[in-house]
Amino acid sequence: MTTHPHIADSPIYDRLVEEHGDVLDEVRRLAETAHEQAERMLDWDALDLPRESEQS
Repeated sequence: MTTHPHIADSPIYDRLVEEHGDVLDEVRRLAETAHEQAERMLDWDALDLPRESEQS
């Protein structure tokens, strides 16, 4: 179980994490994965298009 500094010493939060899993950490991981995928998909350098100076 991950203890978050802003939620330290919170028995209610700890019990919820035990019962349902650490939803906040899961959301963070999914958001990071989505961010990494978006960066790869929007990486125009990977297209290897000719530069303007090469086209003229």
